[in-house]
Parts: sequence; C-alpha cells; structure tokens
Amino acid sequence: MNTEILGIIVMFTLSILLAIPFGKYIAKVYGGEKTLLDPVLNPIEKIFYKISGINPQTEMNWKQQMIALLTINMVWFLLGMLILMTQGSLPLNPDKNPGMSADLAFNTVISFVVNCNLQHYSGETGLSYLGQFWLMFLQFVSAGTGMAAAVVVFRAFRDKSTTSLGNFYNYFVKSCTRILLPVSFVLAFILSFEGTPMTFEGKDSITTLQGDTVEVSRGPAAAFVPIKHVGTNGGGFFGVNSAHPFENPSYLSNMAEMIGQLIIPMAMVFAFGYFIRRRKLSWMIFGVMTAGFLMLAIPNINMEMNGNPAIAAMGIDDSLGAMEGKEIRLGAPASGFWSIVTTVISTGSVNSMHDSSMALSGMNELLAMMINSFYGGVGVGILNFFIFIILAVFISGLMVGRTPEFLGKKVETREMKIAMIIALLHPFLILVGTALAAALPQYTMATLNNPGFHGLSEMLYEYTSASANNGSGFEGLGDNTLWWNISTGFVLILSRFLPIIGPVAIAGLLAEKKFIPEGDGTLKTDTATFGLMVFAVIAIVAALAFFPVLALGPIAEYFSLY
Repeated sequence: MNTEILGIIVMFTLSILLAIPFGKYIAKVYGGEKTLLDPVLNPIEKIFYKISGINPQTEMNWKQQMIALLTINMVWFLLGMLILMTQGSLPLNPDKNPGMSADLAFNTVISFVVNCNLQHYSGETGLSYLGQFWLMFLQFVSAGTGMAAAVVVFRAFRDKSTTSLGNFYNYFVKSCTRILLPVSFVLAFILSFEGTPMTFEGKDSITTLQGDTVEVSRGPAAAFVPIKHVGTNGGGFFGVNSAHPFENPSYLSNMAEMIGQLIIPMAMVFAFGYFIRRRKLSWMIFGVMTAGFLMLAIPNINMEMNGNPAIAAMGIDDSLGAMEGKEIRLGAPASGFWSIVTTVISTGSVNSMHDSSMALSGMNELLAMMINSFYGGVGVGILNFFIFIILAVFISGLMVGRTPEFLGKKVETREMKIAMIIALLHPFLILVGTALAAALPQYTMATLNNPGFHGLSEMLYEYTSASANNGSGFEGLGDNTLWWNISTGFVLILSRFLPIIGPVAIAGLLAEKKFIPEGDGTLKTDTATFGLMVFAVIAIVAALAFFPVLALGPIAEYFSLY
C-alpha cells in the first residue's frame, strides 16, 4: 500500500479512537461531573465570574441564551474594529504594519467573530502581533460560542420537559478552558518541536542557497496555529496558511493538525449520545456523517494522485500527482485529503491552493461546504445536522401517517417553519451572492484570476465559504476590494447567527412540550434505516439547490479538460 495512503488511514482511524473517550469527557464537563482538570481550572473560572459579576448557576431559557450570545459577540466585534484599524499606532508591531481600512477591518473582524476566518489580507503583512493575538482570542471565543449553543440543544433533549436550559456563560467558559485550551496546548507542544516559531521579534534576514538576502517573517505562530485548527477556525498566521513551512513544517505536523481539526467535531457527536444517554443515536449520526465525508474524501485523494490529463498530454511527468499549488513535503494524497477535511469541518485552513485543485476536486470541496453538516464546525456542525434530522422526522411521519416525533417530543408547525427557513437560508445566501457578483461585472470581473467556468467557480467558492463559515478560498480571486469585503461580510453575519438561533429555538420549543414515552408506533431515530432517510434528505436538498450552478462551474470545467 502507498505509504501516504497508509498515513491518511492511520490518522483518520486515530482521530475516531481519540474522539470516543474525548466525547465522554466533554459530556462530563457539560454535565457538571468531576474531571481531572477541576482542581486547576475551577479557581481560574471563579476569577472570570467574579470579575464579570456573572453567576454561572443562573438558569436561562433559550431566548435568554441567544440574547447573551449576541450581546457578547457584538462587544467583541466593536473591540476588534478598534484594534485592527489602529494597530499601526499600537505596540507589538515590530514590522510596522499599518492599520486596516474600515471595509477590510469590518470583513476581518466579522469573519473571526463568526468562526469563519475568511482572510482578505495576508497574515504577515496585514497584521501586527497585537492584531494576531486579538484574532487568536476570537478563535477561542467564537469556537466556545458555537459549542455553548450546541449544549443548549443537548440540555433540551436530556430533560423531559423544561424551560431551564442551563447557563450560556457557564457552557461558554467551560468550552474554552476545559476543552479548547488543553487540546490546543498539546498541539502547540508538537508544532514547537517541529519548528513552528514562537517569538515576538520581527523579520529575520537570511541568505538563500542562491546567495540572495531575503526578509523572513516570524512571530508567535506556535500559539496561534493550534486554536486555528482545534476551534475549526482556519485563519493562517501567514498568508499561505498551512502550506507555509512555519505553520506546517513536516508530514508529522500535517497529521497532527488534521487530527486537531477532526477531534472535537467528532467528539461532540459522541458527547451528545453520552449527555442524553442515547449512545445508539450518536452512532447513527456519526455513521451518516462519516459516510458522507468518505464519499467526498476518497474521490479527491484519487483525483489529486492521478494528476492533470492536460499536463500529461504535454509529455510532462505527473507521476507525483497534480502538484500545482501543492507542497512536495506533503504530497498530493495528503493535500487532497486535507482539502475535504477542512471544507467538511468548516475549518477553512489550507495546505495547498484549492484554486489549483482538479475540477471535480474543487466541486467536492464546494459540496462539502454546501452540505455543511458532515461533522461541521465545533458545536455548529451538530446544530446543522439537527435541522436535517427534523426534516427527515417530518417527512418520515408523513410517509407512515403519524404525527412526527423526535426523542419524545412532537414536531409541529412552528418547528417545521423554522427548520425550512434555516435549510433554505444557506443556498439562498450562496446563490444570490454569486448571482449578484456575476450580474455586476464592474465590481468583480477585474478581481478574477481565470475566465470562463473556473472564474464562476472562484466567485461561487467565495460566497459558499462565507455562508458555510469556512474561510478557505479559490485564491486566484483578488478579494480585498470594497465589494467582496462588504458583501461577504453580510453573508458571514446572517449565515452564522441565524443557523445557531434556529436549531436552538426548535430545541427550546420542543423542550417545553410534554414528553411522550416511546411506544410500538414510535419512529425509531437511532436506526440505520432512519440514517439512510437523513442522508437522502441531505442529498436531495443539496442536489436540488446546487446542481445547476455546479454544472456551470466545476462540472463544465471538467469536461473542457477532455
């Protein structure tokens, strides 16, 4: 077997094996049970609560949870705008990087607040170290926000009938201190030993093998890179992200960063099963997610390994695979696998340039973000999947002539209206954004790096990445313009908070209803049959919404190669 393929199999298997016990640990953290980190972290958390005046034991209903979430995110946004626009005059700026323009700061801060990290700047030249640290803070808290929202849904289905769903700030702080921080520390330890820099000094002068003297950017990257992956954020310390040898020095660091991306989204699925004491249901969810993931990842690995037929027709040896835009130290298989890991999970980091992917590889990367529910981001991935469960429950109920039920609660008109709005919001933002960009060429055509089919794919990818809170890009696109900064900024806001509020609202409404014990006629939602139903709903929604535009972009580009 190809050693690179073996490395991918080992890495993916290890991620699953680690995620199962980690999910049990996460369930204990949110359930208030004792864990090994309690003696260290309890005093630290008490300091946070004392300074803020928050009582973490105060129970909230779902509306109060969402008000707290939106309020604290608004504060982070305003502080971020102030820091990034004035960073040129602030300390920790050894390379004298200037402050950002208002539109770029708006896009950047919104992007990091919503866990997307859609970077329209180049890391080493666009930010001071203080700016980088503020964005690193946002990478922790945006991930914690999504996880806290997911726990509200957990609570809604653990308790039989209630309006009290815990405390948002309690879930949020525990997400950051007891889950994100320890995993980030382990990954930082690995990266530091592999060669990722951790310094506050500015650029260093080095002499190349050709005898040229060049300036090389450094910085506290070893602290920044781990949470970028563990929190499924994806924003790079350096402009080329994890294709940069300082962010991703070796094949070992590449494997560690992929495990860092996978472990919490996987573990949150198992945590759901442990928390509500329905482990079989969590395995059904995990099975559907994994099947969808593999159906995207395996073709991408194969296509990138087989190379580009247009280049082979020129008599050029492409036995290493489609290596345009890829790092030789990582290779085509690992790059192809990463491209699906990072788009399925909504991390958005890259270890190769997606703009250089094979046409159908690019389509799969787009599909991973369009579906946006196979693993997904920390916390929000399971919220996105929850919407499809509600749709599948409703359709299944209609098919058998029964009132739809999920975990002992009847799914009625209000819940279905919310679910349909959230399910349709994602394609609406992507397709309307792309259509406007195509209809207004005076703002967009000059920013494209490619004409024709691939040019459409570049625009489609930008709005898909923004709507999926992913952050990766077809980086042939020159996206630091007023049009791209403002238009994607509004897509980022709508696509982050509405898909969080919707599932939490559904869970809160269901939690208030009377619990109905399961009987002989109850639809079993923890079976393989129901899993197939959920998968079919996901496939149908994605196919109906996105096939036409994919046919005009990556599919048409594929046929042009032959």
